Amino acid sequence: MTERKPPDLTFESWIDKQIREATDRGEFDELPGAGKPIPPGMGDENWWVRNLLQREGIGTDALLPEHIVLRRDRERIDDTVRNLTSERAVREAVAELNERVVHWLRSPGGPDIPIGPVRADDVVARWRAARETRTTIAAEAVSGSSPSSITPREKRSRWQRLRGR
Repeated sequence: MTERKPPDLTFESWIDKQIREATDRGEFDELPGAGKPIPPGMGDENWWVRNLLQREGIGTDALLPEHIVLRRDRERIDDTVRNLTSERAVREAVAELNERVVHWLRSPGGPDIPIGPVRADDVVARWRAARETRTTIAAEAVSGSSPSSITPREKRSRWQRLRGR
């Protein structure tokens, strides 16, 4: 296919000639999927994008505009920091998000979408409150001072529940 088209042939006849010669040489005989039906979903014009994302393990976030990703990350910052173990890690996560926001704000172009940095102190306060709640619930479960609404049947171990005892 590296040869150039002769000036006396039209593109269509030159391409047809190359395909016919490749078929005669058997270059199309052992292609993967030969003789199999076309996979479902190939009729959609974006099937190859979905297959590429799935094959490469890329999330659909890669297709979204940056300002939408930033807004979503701002809304989900509490979920992002929920399982972090230190205040320092929480502040680093907020700083990383704020760095991305500032970078987007400083970049020219794009739509004028109002978005601003996240206040680290607010996120840390919510993180502490959620952590204290989880710690209190865990301490009640260990000490046995759980609410009276839990029946003795629910307190049994998983193995006992599965065995029906």
